Amino acid sequence: MDNTTFTDFITLIRDVWQHGVYGVDIGKIILALLVFFFFLMIRRLFSKFIIGRLKVLTRKTKNDMDDQVIDALEHPLRFVPIVIGVFLATEILILSEGLQQGAYNLNRSLITFNIFWILFKMVGPLSRSFSGLKGLFTESMITWLVKAIRALVFFLGAAAILEIWGIAVAPLIAGLGLFGVAVALGAQDVFKNLIAGLFIIGEKRFHPGDWVLVDDIVERTVVDIGFRTTTIRRFDKAPVFVPNAKLSDNAVVNFTRMTHRRIYWKIGLVYDTSIDQLRDIRGSIETYILTNEDFAHPPEVSTFIRIDSFNDSSIDLMLYCFTRTTDWGEWLEIKEALAFRIKDIVRNAGSNFAFPSQSVYLETLPGDVENFPLPDKIDD
Repeated sequence: MDNTTFTDFITLIRDVWQHGVYGVDIGKIILALLVFFFFLMIRRLFSKFIIGRLKVLTRKTKNDMDDQVIDALEHPLRFVPIVIGVFLATEILILSEGLQQGAYNLNRSLITFNIFWILFKMVGPLSRSFSGLKGLFTESMITWLVKAIRALVFFLGAAAILEIWGIAVAPLIAGLGLFGVAVALGAQDVFKNLIAGLFIIGEKRFHPGDWVLVDDIVERTVVDIGFRTTTIRRFDKAPVFVPNAKLSDNAVVNFTRMTHRRIYWKIGLVYDTSIDQLRDIRGSIETYILTNEDFAHPPEVSTFIRIDSFNDSSIDLMLYCFTRTTDWGEWLEIKEALAFRIKDIVRNAGSNFAFPSQSVYLETLPGDVENFPLPDKIDD
């Protein structure tokens, strides 16, 4: 190989090095990559020291609002070194006009993305300022409002990035609108459930945590009121996802909003019970209820302890009263104590509880069965 050939080879290597990848100097590409990876490493240090230090400072304050802000902004802040690294890397490269415009759009897109990411994450902590609206709106309505604001921020951020790349959003929305009309015709149930959900929240029928009963559908605790369905967790802890339309069109019993819990019993006493015993039993039960603070008293609620009817095998005493507590467990305890007390009252009065029975009476026997053996007792 002579000197001319070697010189040509060196010139070729230099040319490839300077214009190897889309006319970009390979050395600058390597330098740009080194700068980018340097800021990628800085990201870990930034997260460890800067964000960690901010968390320590916010924990010292009495208000937990700043703690939630820092927690929400942690990931967007960790993305900042990457944005800076990409910007500096593209500045190092000497790009052609087309690539330069692409790099410019990329940097603008990353900055726009990070700004709207910060706004999206800030919606959560800032939603605490909506607590003053609880008198006007329910908890579920505020939750929906937060979701709507987040959706709006996401949409605006996506539209801003599309505009950077020269994609007109308005014609796209118009085209999607025509498509949406076609979809809406086949998705009427979705919109019906959405509107039903708005009515449920607006009318304040129930809130998350309420115990509700919807006849022939479901009963137990409301977990979440969504855009399309409401999640209700049954007694066996299995979640049930009920379309909002069913909750809007059917009668819903909200047990959580009860002011009192009712006890309604029919107590059957044997027919051998005398009038004085009946009066004693009725009066003792009434005294127990009216002097016990576990029960609500007239005129706050109606309370009845009365001889109600003569049944086939018992004299029925009706007990109708209300407890002050609406908690199911406490109500069961009060009802149990009442049952024990009624048992003692009936026993001390010398009476007893009746049970279903029948008596058979034989007034005469046919003449030809004089020697027919009769049993001592005839059972049912």
